[in-house]
This record gives sequence, structure tokens and C-alpha cells, in this order.
Amino acid sequence: MPYHKPARLSMAVSAVLLAVTLSACQGDDDGAGTTGQPAPSSKDASPAATASQAEAGSGGDVATGESVTGKVAEEEGPVTYEITAEKVDLGTEAEAAALVQDKADAKGKVLAIAHVKFTHTSGPAISSSSDVNDGTTIWADGQRGAILIGAPDDAAGCEDVYDIDSWKAGESHTVCTSYLVPAAAKNVEVHWSEEDGEPYIWTFPNG
Repeated sequence: MPYHKPARLSMAVSAVLLAVTLSACQGDDDGAGTTGQPAPSSKDASPAATASQAEAGSGGDVATGESVTGKVAEEEGPVTYEITAEKVDLGTEAEAAALVQDKADAKGKVLAIAHVKFTHTSGPAISSSSDVNDGTTIWADGQRGAILIGAPDDAAGCEDVYDIDSWKAGESHTVCTSYLVPAAAKNVEVHWSEEDGEPYIWTFPNG
């Protein structure tokens, strides 16, 4: 099942407590182009689409296991990626409170770590850090979560995009993003979009 709730997140947290950016849902701070409207449900997604690649377009609902194609203006030139949101790991309220300076910011919230697999399919090899994960955000029940500034994205199974110093066509990397979301949310959504584009949305039931 794509939703995972480990007893404790295997995540190394620095001694410096993290700052939280509480984002209103009318827009992204990373240019992801979200609309602020409640995320569309994936309940009508065809099972036949699972594990297939969605047709390139301007965003929309994506079935669990399905991949999409997106383009990113990397420093070396335009690169096309195949993108799949694999899973979301959720922690506990106590763990969330331990990550922030103001405990009120984490009240009723849990840490959500989205695992997104990116495959370089065409374009120049990347020798500097990629911008592909800049288009990733985490939402819950149609509302954007609170991004954790400075959160280490090196949980188990994750790679730090800044440590990938050579990325060639045909190679894949799983990169993670950390947000705080309401503990009582029914669904957690991973959004990814091209710059100024509409988001693709993968929805994972909470529990």
C-alpha cells in the first residue's frame, strides 16, 4: 500500500530547530502554479492507468503508481523527466513538535515525507544540482501543507538532490520533500508541476 506510517521516521534531524513556512493555499512559494482550489479526487482514476505513463499535458489527477512527463529548465539546458510520486511517510504529532521552534506551529499536525522518483529521459547530462524537485509540494484534503525550511531530506530511501553531481539520461533518483500536514486529514496529496504549469496530483489515503 503506498501510504506508510512507520513507528518512528528514520530521519536525522539537526540540533537546530526548523522554521515553518505556513502557506496559504492561494499560491506556491516555489512557482509550482497551484490554483488554491481543492485537489481533485483520484477515486475515478481508471485502474488500467496504474503503473502506466500519463500523457504529457497541463496537469491533473494521476493514479497511484502512474508516471507523468515534465520538462525542467536546468542550468545545462532543458531536461525531460518521467516523474512518479511513490509514497508518503507520515510521522507522529510528537515528532512534528520536536522539529519546530514554535510548538504551536505543529499542533494537530504530523510530518509528511513525499518520495518522488525522477527519471532523466532526454536532454543534457546534469553536472550541478537539479531543480526538478522545486515543483514538488504536499497538500492534505485540498489544502497546502506547511513547508519545513531546512528539513533534511535524507530519510531512508531518499537522496539529497544537492549530492547528485552527475545525472545522465536513463538514470533515476528518488528525492524527498518534507511538509507538516493535519494529522486528521483523510488524504495526503503530492503535487508536481512545471514552472508556471498546472500541477499533477497523486492522492494517498491517510490510513
